[in-house]
Amino acid sequence: MEYVYAALLLHSAKKEINKENVSSVLKAAGVEVNDAKVEALVSALDGVNIEEALKNAALPVAAAPAAQPAAGGEEKMEEKAEESEEKKEEEAAAGLANLFG
Repeated sequence: MEYVYAALLLHSAKKEINKENVSSVLKAAGVEVNDAKVEALVSALDGVNIEEALKNAALPVAAAPAAQPAAGGEEKMEEKAEESEEKKEEEAAAGLANLFG
């Protein structure tokens, strides 16, 4: 990821993205430079319009709408909640009965 950041930094500084420049940025950041990765990045970006790629990648993502219960779903949820509450009360009563034999 550091390699891509180095290329983006060079692009924003209006510097040429080449092996020497990318290596210099990485060294300045304290990253151990892998020449094969630098060469792969430089050749992959050859001929790429970075500005256009950034515009296309920066599309906002809409938040997913909250799930709405199906028709009658709210009533079913209330029924389940009531049944659950009744079951808890029964379990509690049974536990108290066991205390007194």
